[in-house]
Amino acid sequence: MKLGRVIGTVWSTRKDENLVGMKFLIVRDLNLDYSPKGSFTVAVDSVGAGVGEIVLYASGSSARQTVLTKNRPVDAVIMAIVDKLDVSVKQALETED
Repeated sequence: MKLGRVIGTVWSTRKDENLVGMKFLIVRDLNLDYSPKGSFTVAVDSVGAGVGEIVLYASGSSARQTVLTKNRPVDAVIMAIVDKLDVSVKQALETED
């Protein structure tokens, strides 16, 4: 899973029939201190996330493991809205070296 912030929505009126009814959100990857990374992805929202929220998302074959995305052509899915992170600053710095 990856940590990200929802920064926008993708609107698509024409899409594969297996994607009809799905909401697509743009998610910017985050570091543990919530600072943005340069990368982003478009993910299907399975939990009702909105712009500005911190989320956990999965990509690849794991993205097709939720009830909403099972057996659908999806490569990324938002599967949790983050309430809080408890991170030891010392531990985080030690793992960066």
